[in-house]
Amino acid sequence: MIDVRRLRVLRALADHGTVAAAAQALHLTPSAVSQQLAALEREVGQPVAERRGRGLVLTGAADVLLDHAHALFAQLERAEADVAAHARGELGTVVVGAFPTALASIAAPAAEALAATQPRLGLELLDVESPHCFAALAEEAIDVAVSMQSASAPAPGDPRFARRSLLDDPLDAVLPGGHPLAGRSAIALEALADETWVGPSPATSCLEVTLAGCAAAGFTPRLVHRTNDFTTLMTFVAAGLGVALVPRLAQGRVPDGVAVVALRGTPPARRVFAATRRGSETRPTVAAVLDALGDAAAVAAPRPAVAAA
Repeated sequence: MIDVRRLRVLRALADHGTVAAAAQALHLTPSAVSQQLAALEREVGQPVAERRGRGLVLTGAADVLLDHAHALFAQLERAEADVAAHARGELGTVVVGAFPTALASIAAPAAEALAATQPRLGLELLDVESPHCFAALAEEAIDVAVSMQSASAPAPGDPRFARRSLLDDPLDAVLPGGHPLAGRSAIALEALADETWVGPSPATSCLEVTLAGCAAAGFTPRLVHRTNDFTTLMTFVAAGLGVALVPRLAQGRVPDGVAVVALRGTPPARRVFAATRRGSETRPTVAAVLDALGDAAAVAAPRPAVAAA
């Protein structure tokens, strides 16, 4: 293996012409320069300089080495610049795992903003739900998890993770267009206690939020049809298969034939947050992504529901 420091000595000799001048430029003694050149010759198995009169002349092997040395030192300069950019949070790749609604409404806008302001900072977005996102975070498969508070999420004081709140995503009632309550501006959740329900699959965070909201209203919903895709869920409602609760961030494409009605009082909500491995939130690249997620969440924060026929 060729020692890069000896290539630097060879380049100084080529630039300055004599051992003494090269030594002065490198802040070395002439003896040290001669020793480095001799060591380089042993490494490559060929002479790199030959005496001619009182001076030295570089050999053909030295010319070959210098061609590579110029490229090598240029790459090292780029490496130093990139490390400095990384320290400023301008260079690197951060992997974000999130549930689908958060990917669409928070992570994607954050990635778009970062592409414009910090184009050398890469963002990889993955569809990963709780609790898998936290296992991936602990195993360093992802750098940031965007999830919601649930029984499967780490507690706020978990020493393994740092958390940043992003937004609250309230749930609204979604009713068939012909439902007697469809024309109301707001209803009490308990008014739907006797209905047939459409909801998320068992053991999901979204179902947990729905069940907790209904429990607070004094009933357990009779869930018959299930899907984790909210667009499909609203299509089920439009077909008259039941009523549902749908987060406002998931109401981007409300199908015809349904009404979205706000819930009176304090509606159930998804408490959305970003999590990192504790301590990694101070890395400039991760901090930049967290800031971008926070900015995107502020824009995406749901507005009050508007009834739709």
